[in-house]
Amino acid sequence: MAVTLVNPSGLPEIPIYRQVSVATGSKLIHVAGQVAWDGGDLATQVEQCYLNVGTALEGVGATFADVVKLTMHVVDWQPEKMAQVLDGISRAAVKLGITPAAPASLFGIVALDVPEHLVELEAVAVLD
Repeated sequence: MAVTLVNPSGLPEIPIYRQVSVATGSKLIHVAGQVAWDGGDLATQVEQCYLNVGTALEGVGATFADVVKLTMHVVDWQPEKMAQVLDGISRAAVKLGITPAAPASLFGIVALDVPEHLVELEAVAVLD
């Protein structure tokens, strides 16, 4: 496997991701920001974003096990929205049969391309 996920001593342990990924592969994959074109609430859109990323990865022979970094952009971010984000991630994880653990960042933003989009998810993966 080209990716090792680590929580170095001295950094907080976050249940849904690891702080560091070490990639040793030779093929770098960038997945464009994925959105939920069918709408829905924030949790539903987060779930769909993860499913879309899974589809994109599968299309190039990769899986979530190859992901080294996830970046999420959430419109009008407020800390109260974290429960919905985690719900969407959990639902997607069950459908995909994964435990998302790659390092991740979440950014609050003003808007996305269309008003119906509440979240966008990007991924970077590495293959041997």
